[in-house]
Amino acid sequence: MLEIKDLSSIALEYSDVLETQVSSVNLKADMIIPSDGPALMGVVNLSHDSWYRESVCLSVDTAVQRGRVLHEQGSSIIDIGAESTIEQAQRVCAKDQQKRLLPVVDQLASTGIVVSTETYNLDVAKSCLAAGAKVLNITGTSQNEDMYRLAADHDATVIICYVAGKNVRDVKDLPIDEDPIPRMSSFFEREIDLANSCGLTKGFIDPGLGFYYKNLKDSSVRIRYQMKTFLNAFRLRKLGWPVCNALPHAFECFGEEIRSAETFFSVLALLGKTDLIRTHEVAKVAAVIKAMKIY
Repeated sequence: MLEIKDLSSIALEYSDVLETQVSSVNLKADMIIPSDGPALMGVVNLSHDSWYRESVCLSVDTAVQRGRVLHEQGSSIIDIGAESTIEQAQRVCAKDQQKRLLPVVDQLASTGIVVSTETYNLDVAKSCLAAGAKVLNITGTSQNEDMYRLAADHDATVIICYVAGKNVRDVKDLPIDEDPIPRMSSFFEREIDLANSCGLTKGFIDPGLGFYYKNLKDSSVRIRYQMKTFLNAFRLRKLGWPVCNALPHAFECFGEEIRSAETFFSVLALLGKTDLIRTHEVAKVAAVIKAMKIY
């Protein structure tokens, strides 16, 4: 059972980094993260296989409409993906991803909305940036140097996800440590140094809590790992970059109330000082942020 003494213990043990300041990310002239944060990133899924049915859009019009609604609900960024990350999802080639993504990216970006593309494919990233995307949500590791140079050339922002494998569709087991932060810190420190060497100086780091590893199928192991990472995420901010966290689902706990899961996890993400929260439930999480700010 998570109790207040657990929160107190974490805060006391890592008090030296609890109030660490991070670099701001200038997404556009009137949008800087973090400012009075945290900020929200809403999700539009163009994959038929995406499990979060409410976020799935099977036409350009419905995708654009969802993106606009999420923006009105408080999303600073709209994250669009064309291939699901779940293990059993169909693989989608770069050409088909582009066919799905580009009209949506173009229409949303043309209205001034900040668009993110979730991908590990360099060709997809190139075409989406050309269409107006301002953020690359990178879910792989094998092409990161090229991704960073590409983003720098377009004055774009990256989200560097922790991925234990070549990409999110090619992962097997995740190293499970009692404290996952040192392992993640080493990974992100290397990636930030590489990004800087490519001329890229702005971005977010993301622990990758929504990815499907074979040894995290036991719900108690997975949820404990996720909760622990959320509450300790502030320790990653010592690297200088703000932290992005994607909210998971925990179907085993929430069952028919699955749409409440991200609301619960958002509380843990906020306690851990997450700067950018990726969620399918923007309106619900926006309400949580509003309530917690009152305190």
